This record gives sequence, C-alpha cells and structure tokens, in this order.
Amino acid sequence: MERVAVLDFETTGISPSQGDRPTEIAIAVVEEGRIVDRFQSLMNPGRRIPAFVTQLTGITNDMVASAPKVAEVMREAARFVGPLPVVAHNASFDRKFWVAELQRLSLDADSPFACTMLLARRLYPESPNHQLGTLVRTLQLPQSGRAHRAMVDAEMASHLWCRIGADLARRYGVVPVSHALLARVQATPRAKLDLFLSQLDQTV
Repeated sequence: MERVAVLDFETTGISPSQGDRPTEIAIAVVEEGRIVDRFQSLMNPGRRIPAFVTQLTGITNDMVASAPKVAEVMREAARFVGPLPVVAHNASFDRKFWVAELQRLSLDADSPFACTMLLARRLYPESPNHQLGTLVRTLQLPQSGRAHRAMVDAEMASHLWCRIGADLARRYGVVPVSHALLARVQATPRAKLDLFLSQLDQTV
C-alpha cells in the first residue's frame, strides 16, 4: 500500500465551529504495511479543557499549559504530512479540526481523507460495534498504551488501515489497494460492495 499519514486529534470538545481547539495531535506515516515515521505533540489550546474531556483523555490543563501554541504545532504537522493522503478513524471528526486549524494559518487544507471506521463498517459488519478499540480487540490488532491519547489511537488506526488493505486484497484480489480506492469503498453501500469490487479491474 502507498504511503499515507494516519492522524488523530485530542481536543477540548467536538466542534471547532463552537470554539473547540486541539490539545494533542499524533501522525503515523504508514507505507507497505508498517509504520515508518511518527509525529506527536501536545499543544496549548488557549482555553480550558473540560473535566469530562480530561477524564476521557488523561490530558490536563497543567499538561498543556507549557506546551507549544496550536499554531506552532499545526504548522509543523502540516509540513510533516506534506502531500500525503490522510487516514483517520471517524475521519469526519479529525478532518474538521485539521481543516479549521490549517485555514486559520492560511495553509492548504485539501488533503484527501479516508476513514477506517466507514471502511470497517463495510468490511467487518460482524463486529459488535465499529469503535476503534472494539475493532482492535475483535481483529486482534496491536495496542500499546492508553486509548484516547493521540499516538496510541493513531497507531491503532494504522494497524487497522493495514489490515483493511490486506483483507480487501485477499478477499477480492484487488491490487494495489490504494487510498483512492478505499475512499471509493467507504462511499459504497455495504449491500453493493461485493458487486463494486468484483467489477474492478485488477490493476486499479
């Protein structure tokens, strides 16, 4: 599989349009089925982290007080990702923070995103649910550290991305499995997935 950037944000809340900001970002660069590079940083969001978010993530206001400002970290993150296509679990959440923060800096925010949660819903309908932790346990993927910290989640999503690509190639004989193809798969209804994949040229 091609080189992609798998990212995860931790934030003060769910909506940048309501003033929420990132508190941590992690990016794992994946190529040919393995993680080949990493970027991670806490960041000072310029607003308090609610207690329920701290309980979920373990990230406290004291931890981010001396961290770099969001703008500084996001400039570095954008340089690290560069032109790579992006992957995230529940990508609609991470994408809106990625776009909002890069637009604040007048940086290109047009990276194509693929979503491991949408893909898992199509490929693993038997999973009890399609939360990242559940999928990691169901598929027996590697996990180290506390969930809801950015690098742990980015690495778990990376392993899931690689597993999805391998399973798609094994089940349907599609090679190579590209980011662009998986973006099409995630937009295909589950009931039509077998037909869609069976009609693909083997060199897609």
